Amino acid sequence: MTESTCFDIVIVGGGIVGLSLANELIDSDFSVAIVERVELEEINEVNGKEEVSCRVSAINRAALKRFQQTGVLQSPLAKRVCVFEKMFVWDQTGAGQIQFDSADLGVSELGVIIENNILQKMLQDNIKAAKNITYLCPETIIDIEYTGSVKSNPSVVSLASGNKIQAELLVGADGVNSKVREAASIQRTKKSYQQQGLVCNVKTVENHQNTAWQCFMPSGPLALLPLYTGQSSIVWSLDEDDAQQIKALDDDAFKLALAEASEFKLGEITEVGQRFLFPLSHGHASEYVKPGLALIGDAAHNIHPLAGQGANLGIADAFVLADVIQQAKKANRQWSALHTLSKYQRQRKGANQIMEASMTGFKTLFGENNAFLSEIRNAGLSLVDHVPALKYRIIKQALGA
Repeated sequence: MTESTCFDIVIVGGGIVGLSLANELIDSDFSVAIVERVELEEINEVNGKEEVSCRVSAINRAALKRFQQTGVLQSPLAKRVCVFEKMFVWDQTGAGQIQFDSADLGVSELGVIIENNILQKMLQDNIKAAKNITYLCPETIIDIEYTGSVKSNPSVVSLASGNKIQAELLVGADGVNSKVREAASIQRTKKSYQQQGLVCNVKTVENHQNTAWQCFMPSGPLALLPLYTGQSSIVWSLDEDDAQQIKALDDDAFKLALAEASEFKLGEITEVGQRFLFPLSHGHASEYVKPGLALIGDAAHNIHPLAGQGANLGIADAFVLADVIQQAKKANRQWSALHTLSKYQRQRKGANQIMEASMTGFKTLFGENNAFLSEIRNAGLSLVDHVPALKYRIIKQALGA
């Protein structure tokens, strides 16, 4: 690469969402560069066993289909994908519950649980073999000059290595604190839930049964997600003070607290891994696109993790953006112009806003320790569980269908 190189597309951010976009552009007519600051850690074994990350994502069938078509799931690492066939959701304050079963829908699975670093590595390996994609990592961005122009005056990304890269289309896949969004002066709302998400891996007496378990409590939802090892990855939403206290418990006290919170659905907790906390918030960019610029994933929006849809929304952004620009390119239209990129925004922004509002509504509804609301919640769960058409509509949305 020369000191100043021009690419059709520069993707800032090499996480799951940025890599999903690049993966869709393999062998396309576009020259693509990905800029990522942090190298992916080596996937290690501990005492002869594979070390399993507790940062996982639930990936829906729509995303899986695209990953299958592009060869991502042909990786040897695909053995670490855990299929889940059922979801069981219940309210701790009453008898309301709902169960979704893939067999009832005539499909083989509802989705998969996969470690974030494993999916990144699978995507990364696919991309590195592509002739039209340049992967720059580790590489730190020191400045982004967004010009607002398309071909005549491309945007410039200055790197710590001394190189500069130009982009006809600059894509921000660089998370909540996006440098690309900041360079384009795009405003974003950000609202804290005043909660932390506690994550760790646990081993339980009972098998997870390839089921995603979720309990709604006044303190916040608790999810137990199945891992290919037979363990479960937990995501426990807690008020900030409670989160710190529970994280600080010794292992025995923590195992008991977790088993009680999950109402022993998987029996006692026999082993617990290292615990981590991350802040919970939601927000939305005022716009996803400008001439020669697009935001995808958390750079454009983020939601509460209670339904496990955050990664799927970002991946869907990547797929739609790739489809829009490739269709425009094939039709000899201005693929990086605002009127083209606006098609991506129209397809994704409304759907993402609805999901954000829904997750906030669920969090509010199930987070109130109120007897009247508890009755409504439990009646609602039971009603949906006994109305197949409504139940099917809800799960179809979650599957990405």
